[in-house]
Amino acid sequence: MAAIHDLLAQVQDEALRARLEQEINRLSKTKKFGLVFEEHLPECTPLYDIPIKRGSTVAKKTGAVSDMYEVSAIKDGVATCYHKVTEEKEEIPVQELVSVAQFGEPIYPYLKPIDSICNAPDSDLWHTLIEADNYHALQLLEYLYAGKVDCIYIDPPYNTGAKDWKYNNDYVDSVDAYRHSKWLSFIKRRLLLAKKLLNPTDSVLIITIDEKEYLHLGCLLEELFPEARIQMISTVINPTGTKRADEFSRTNEFIFFVRIGQCTIEQVAEVKTVASKSEVHWEPLRRHTASNIRDVQHPNQFFPLFIDVNTNDIVEIGENLPFGTDISTVEPRENCETVWPIRDNGVEMMWGLKRETFIKRLESGYVKIGRHTPNKPQKYSISYLASGTIEDIEAGKATIKGYDEHGAVKAYYEEGKKAIPTTQWANSSHDAKVFGTLLLQQILLDRKFPFPKSLYAVKDCINLFVANKKNALIVDFFAGSGTTMHAVNLLNKEDGGHRRCIMVTNNEMNGDEESELIKRGYKPGDAEWENHGIARYITWPRTTCVIKGEDVKGKRIEGSYDGSDIPIAEGFKSNVAFLKLGFLDKTSVALGRQLAELYPVLWLKAGAHGPCPALENDKAYMQIFPENEFAILIDEKHFQEFNEEVSKHPEIQTIYVVTDSEAGYREMIAGYGDKDTYQLYRDYLDNFRISIGR
Repeated sequence: MAAIHDLLAQVQDEALRARLEQEINRLSKTKKFGLVFEEHLPECTPLYDIPIKRGSTVAKKTGAVSDMYEVSAIKDGVATCYHKVTEEKEEIPVQELVSVAQFGEPIYPYLKPIDSICNAPDSDLWHTLIEADNYHALQLLEYLYAGKVDCIYIDPPYNTGAKDWKYNNDYVDSVDAYRHSKWLSFIKRRLLLAKKLLNPTDSVLIITIDEKEYLHLGCLLEELFPEARIQMISTVINPTGTKRADEFSRTNEFIFFVRIGQCTIEQVAEVKTVASKSEVHWEPLRRHTASNIRDVQHPNQFFPLFIDVNTNDIVEIGENLPFGTDISTVEPRENCETVWPIRDNGVEMMWGLKRETFIKRLESGYVKIGRHTPNKPQKYSISYLASGTIEDIEAGKATIKGYDEHGAVKAYYEEGKKAIPTTQWANSSHDAKVFGTLLLQQILLDRKFPFPKSLYAVKDCINLFVANKKNALIVDFFAGSGTTMHAVNLLNKEDGGHRRCIMVTNNEMNGDEESELIKRGYKPGDAEWENHGIARYITWPRTTCVIKGEDVKGKRIEGSYDGSDIPIAEGFKSNVAFLKLGFLDKTSVALGRQLAELYPVLWLKAGAHGPCPALENDKAYMQIFPENEFAILIDEKHFQEFNEEVSKHPEIQTIYVVTDSEAGYREMIAGYGDKDTYQLYRDYLDNFRISIGR
């Protein structure tokens, strides 16, 4: 464009130059320079808890949510509907329909308490898990915390072609010609809202991604955050590699760091890179690829280990078992578990070491005994140090700092001074299989979740920017299995921080699970269906289990957190509220009929101090919550009494006043100084009425 304007300046005819400038300006506003993609129609969200009535926009539960109807009448449980596009009339049972919210329509959200865990009754710190479509949750969070969030960490769907994300409630697969532009539309809408949450003077947005979309995402971030400092790093998440047909084996993924304002990287040694301290990498002893299934060619890599169930020590190493001989022929040892290299599906594999080599490494402390899983074919997880790592130890490149209770070495590569990490990370604790999948199995047992992040990878990313912000507010609106809150709790435990985490996840499941439930006769919205969704089956159980230090069956979780002496079974002194986002009727809110439903929203807006209160007396003219640091004047005629009560509690920092009078509101709040004050219900209704146009 600069070159064109230079050429324009050379046009002598002023009238012609003016017309050319006018046309170029018009074109420059309509032509998009930079990242170009199809801006798909806004998404739609099914609202299973919203009653269907005349005038409702609905879709069939078993159909596409974007295939919408308008209800013109309901009689005897059957709705008369007209298709939004074809205008064809159809009679549909109400129980087969679901209300639909279209993105771009004003919404009036509330939060319904589902569950909570309080493991720190003396603490006023409460984290939050919100079950919702994250677009609507972000609209709510903008009302609550615009410009107040210190760190956003998200792990969005990678758009690999697997059934891991939906657009308009339909899975987007690898043959969809528009899958890249759908993904960009999907991400852009959410990032625009996320940007409004971030503190403009000092905050960070962290996004993980792989090679499928990192180029598109990078361009999108440059477009949406032109004032930010953006860097992408590469991190090893699978040291052994993910093998793909006729492609390079993938070991890494990428992380974008978008720094806003004066955000700085803390100089911490805990994030290990290829150039700084890290624990040596332990390889799983059991081989796992198809080429490592037990066979006649490898007779020396299939032998039993006898582990004492009381001490968890290897007390005997059995002889190699010839191929074709059943493992049931081997006599058990008293008080011992017999451990074979067997997959969860029962397939017999091979150990990664021959018997003689294994014995030598065990004697040298180069074998580590992991968790006990009595209900699985392989009763213990066992790992070992590869020969290259042993060479590093013997050459002094890695140093033995001690031994665990079973005699395994605690060895680390030498640590330099604290420094900002490099752009190439190779940290053994970032292994997504060992510290993501296997850790999650310890907690959730047989419940499956694809590709969870390493707990320590998430913790290290966040710690780089909140190490010195002990009261940081951290948001994850693609919460998945709940790794981010787990990481924040661990970080708080390590340094005594008071950081608060808000996670958002929908309650969907993958395509295979959906198909199975449909076969069994269930539909979205049914209790059985909802109980198998990610929020209720994975995220919330993980959250409560790690706080209690127990698995989903109530058994103590073995082991300690990597790089520390903190037992996992010790749990966390932490509190979390589990809430579900729903939608209110604007008129009912304006008339003050739904104050009780708004309490969790008001509690969050006031900082989420203490357990979320409930409306105990719907006739009360005021509510005072010193423990929660907020108060509500419900009937303005009682302002003097309300003011006297508030003055007794200096800890109250947020005040809500229910009044239709702007002048009256201003007069009542005049004496509250630096306290946060809000006019209900105008503040709430106006925010969501005009938020669509912002």
